[in-house]
Amino acid sequence: MSRQLIKTLGAVAVRFPKQHAVAASSIRCSSGVVLDQEARERIHPRIGNRDIVGFGINGSASYFDEPLMPFPAIRFKENTPENVALREREKGDWKTLTLEEKKALYRISFCQTYAEMYAPTGDWKAIVAMILGLCSLTGWIIIWMKVYVYPPMPHTLTEEWQEAVLKHMVATRSGPIEGVASKWDYEKGRWKD
Repeated sequence: MSRQLIKTLGAVAVRFPKQHAVAASSIRCSSGVVLDQEARERIHPRIGNRDIVGFGINGSASYFDEPLMPFPAIRFKENTPENVALREREKGDWKTLTLEEKKALYRISFCQTYAEMYAPTGDWKAIVAMILGLCSLTGWIIIWMKVYVYPPMPHTLTEEWQEAVLKHMVATRSGPIEGVASKWDYEKGRWKD
């Protein structure tokens, strides 16, 4: 994992064997990787004064709240004197820490809990509003086209015209087997039951 981190960050690493001394210009990450001053100057302007604690999603020094990748590469909050003092107290007995301090320790490393990551965001409301807006816009476009674009309906679609055509078909006995004339009773002068 350390090789991947160093390769991704583009830094020159020196492993920490016990018999070797480390130069004063190198910085040790929480994962045991030693970064030289050049790598720190390249990485830390982007991440501030945060600790690099792992490989992360793609090995980049970035923070993501992702349930599938629960361990981000860097801590969420920067190192302030209060945070550093609290992290020093964390190394001792946890029974002496209050509940608020334990929560603060969690929030130093992570922004959200799993419950907060899986909580509904309400994005569905914007999506439904967009869909309804598009449907109403489509309706107004259809109305505008019927009024201003399409020509008027032909006179052959009026009810009077259709009744006149039906009377003509009955009078000329059009379709005597399965058509209109087969449904008209010519002796009684009305439609068959």
